[in-house]
Amino acid sequence: MRQVILDTETTGLEAAQGHRIIEIGCVEVVGRKFTGRTYHQYINPQREIDDAAMEVHGITNESLQDKPLFEQIIEDFLEFIKGAELVIHNAPFDVGFLDHEFKRVGKQWGQVRDHSSVLDTLVMARKKHPGQKNNLNALCKRYFIDNSHRDLHGALLDAEILADVYLAMTGGQIMLSLAGEEDGSGQEARTSRKRISSDRGELRIIKATSEEIERHEQALTDIDQASGSGCLWLADLTQTSEVIEN
Repeated sequence: MRQVILDTETTGLEAAQGHRIIEIGCVEVVGRKFTGRTYHQYINPQREIDDAAMEVHGITNESLQDKPLFEQIIEDFLEFIKGAELVIHNAPFDVGFLDHEFKRVGKQWGQVRDHSSVLDTLVMARKKHPGQKNNLNALCKRYFIDNSHRDLHGALLDAEILADVYLAMTGGQIMLSLAGEEDGSGQEARTSRKRISSDRGELRIIKATSEEIERHEQALTDIDQASGSGCLWLADLTQTSEVIEN
């Protein structure tokens, strides 16, 4: 599956009030691996940036004066996202702004969902962690993802961080923490999540030999006898064998 993790920065919070996109950042992931391909573009919004928005992302009006207009970058942008699943945190916000920009350029461009499907990681996070904070900073802390370099919001930076968060949320266990175990510094020991290189080889699958399987079954039988027929693993093994035989 080809996925594009996407984020935008804007002049303000409401597209309906005439606010515009000023930055787009995208990171490509294929088969849960980073490909190294990104899309990053600053855009001249042809309007002033709200002070509150500027405090969030730090992008100034002056820095965008020589940047292209949205209609000048729309084809390259659509070429990058075409056919991919867009992974976005709080998707209605970004998709709403993109749809607004498409409409300004011309009806022939349609809407975002005419080009790509959309997955909202905020909806996913709320289902996995109900009643908890689920903004990007909170998720980074929950999944032990380093975002210490995120002093200000930035579309490409936030897309890269969201990619790590999304893979952590959908990849099962990402840390190991044993109660009472410390790493020698007074801190609880845990593994740190690290990004796997996109050019790594396929993982080897090593299956048990027939001799190892026999020893395993004998060990379960011994446990079952010692516990008075209380070995649940043996019962599961027996059921699995019956299904295979049938």
